[in-house]
Amino acid sequence: MSTSYFVAADWLIEHGDDPEVQIIDARMAPPGQEHRDVPGEYRAGHLPGAVFFDIEALSDRNSPLPHMLPRPEAFSVAMRELGISKDKHLVVYDEGNLFSAPRAWWMLKNFGVEKVSILAGGLAGWKRDELPLQQGDVTLPEGEFDATFDAHVVKRLTDVLVVSHEKTAQIVDARPAPRFNAQADEPRPGLKRGHIPGALNVPWGDLVFEGELKTTDELRAIFDLAGVDLHRPIIASCGSGVTACVVILALATLGVSDVTLYDGAWSEWGARDDLPVEPAK
Repeated sequence: MSTSYFVAADWLIEHGDDPEVQIIDARMAPPGQEHRDVPGEYRAGHLPGAVFFDIEALSDRNSPLPHMLPRPEAFSVAMRELGISKDKHLVVYDEGNLFSAPRAWWMLKNFGVEKVSILAGGLAGWKRDELPLQQGDVTLPEGEFDATFDAHVVKRLTDVLVVSHEKTAQIVDARPAPRFNAQADEPRPGLKRGHIPGALNVPWGDLVFEGELKTTDELRAIFDLAGVDLHRPIIASCGSGVTACVVILALATLGVSDVTLYDGAWSEWGARDDLPVEPAK
């Protein structure tokens, strides 16, 4: 049985006492809002029983790039300490904008969790329905988590450079159009404007409506309009590897499987002086 990509709040309430379901709060501050105390926001009010999945803290601390994927061993230890078990049905949510929950979904799936869903509407939808919130930290018994990882799901800069040059796959950039088209500065200082040569733009926000994905017909039309061929390999990119996962999630719902992530994304490419950029200066 395949796990649905999204579950509704009423489903989660029905399964509130199910020991096989675990709830994960994956809120994170978007670039430009680094001043926010997101762990503090979590403690001020979260879904009952939800543990805080801190994407920043769970990243590779040795990389100069933002929130890069950690080593499987490090991720296993962190999940066990949080009380998360790999064999349970994990339900992830964010603020309700579908900004960061897909990144948590992608991380968990690629570290070997088979059953992961996203709460449709996220925290905003939960609050709109006036459902109960819990304050403070949630402490669970140690979880059982032994991560497995297929390194092929992540592309490195050299892979993307070759693809950009040889067109052996499509690069789909999830950043907003003004940033992709070099009409707006990046929110992270020190990065150039523009995009990877040959990349196609599918802004992540265009795929989302009220904290969930648009209909499959709408999604298909958006990718088609952007010139994306769903039958050819795709590398998803964005500013720092987070919203690219919205593109990956949308493609997954359309049954597209040959999709990888450029985790360094524009934070890496746009910081270099030795790489080509479009529009060419």
